[in-house]
Amino acid sequence: MVGWFDANLVSILNGFAIGSLLFILAVGLSIVFGMMDVLNLAHGAFFLAGSYLAVTFVAGESWGGFFTALGVAALFGLVAGGALSGMTEPLARRPILDQALLTLGISLIVAEVLSIIYGNDVRSVPPPPGLTGSVDVAGSAYPAYRLMLIAVGLLLALVVWLVVEKTSVGALVRASVADREMVSAMGIDNRKVKFAVLGIGSVLAALAGVLAAPVYGARPGLDKTILILALVVIVIGGLGSIRGALIGALVIGQVESLGRALVPDLASFILFGTLALVLIVRPRGLFAGWVAS
Repeated sequence: MVGWFDANLVSILNGFAIGSLLFILAVGLSIVFGMMDVLNLAHGAFFLAGSYLAVTFVAGESWGGFFTALGVAALFGLVAGGALSGMTEPLARRPILDQALLTLGISLIVAEVLSIIYGNDVRSVPPPPGLTGSVDVAGSAYPAYRLMLIAVGLLLALVVWLVVEKTSVGALVRASVADREMVSAMGIDNRKVKFAVLGIGSVLAALAGVLAAPVYGARPGLDKTILILALVVIVIGGLGSIRGALIGALVIGQVESLGRALVPDLASFILFGTLALVLIVRPRGLFAGWVAS
């Protein structure tokens, strides 16, 4: 067992790095869908936009360019989330399929615009200075940047949990989920709550795109691949659950990484087989519930 662990340590660490990225992406999607009943299929396109923003602003190894890309991505996500909130508001009482078709259309438009601007070639992004090399982990060399991603994902999980559980903003969000009519009767505009939640979810998607750029680069079609993985994560974890998004992301990260390393021809079957197994045992996901769970 120890020998197997040592032989696959790099793949296991890759699984944690992928899981951290998926959590940053999926937690926003999970909260938006689980709380606001908005199925945002444009989430992957916002991720791709963040990746291309990294291509634009990160010229060579530069912390300044990297932070600029993060700032612009956050602004883009906030604007995109606000626009999405306004466009989905008239569909609030209509079937979820209407929202899905609207957000899918937005996704296709954003992806096509990015393709026109940046072309169809794979674009790479270097890590920031100090994170370009490798560090020794239990005798194996591992990229420093990916270790940073693992730390960022875990830190973000703690921050999101604290905001939702320990602040008045989080209490307002939970109250809006539990009884929107009562919150509205207290003089609070539920549309503002929806705007904030969609904005935060879209910001996280765009930031995840910037953080993922030194790993995945930026290319057409990446939005669809990453969206499928994020949807698998939230289905496994349970809609609206921060803990579920984290555990689901880490599980899928390991399945994706170890599957491609050990049985590459069966990697996709193992991924969706894991999804099917969880749904058979826990149809609502491992940690089904609202954000508090």
